[in-house]
Amino acid sequence: MKEKTHSSLSGDQLLAILAALDNPHRLRIIALLATNGRNYVSQLAREIGISRPLLHLHLQKLEAAGLVSSRLELSDDGKALNYFEVNSFTFELSPPVIAEAAKSLKTNPET
Repeated sequence: MKEKTHSSLSGDQLLAILAALDNPHRLRIIALLATNGRNYVSQLAREIGISRPLLHLHLQKLEAAGLVSSRLELSDDGKALNYFEVNSFTFELSPPVIAEAAKSLKTNPET
């Protein structure tokens, strides 16, 4: 994935990224993948200390925001392993960046 910068983000993309990062498990997932490189779901779940179903939910949120990507691969013994890796990204968060992103919001605020 191409590295995302603040100038290429819409308001809805910015909201998705902020929502994806608003969880300690998801921050740990990003940190682990950034430090150790790509890994498969079962190993990630063991290293983070959460169940695979819960990990999948967190990975889906991170992937939807474009922060991680996945690839299904076959192991030597024929098992399907879903590998995840962190995507390269850099975000600047400042009032002008937020003001620019807010102009393109399509998401209706919750009332």
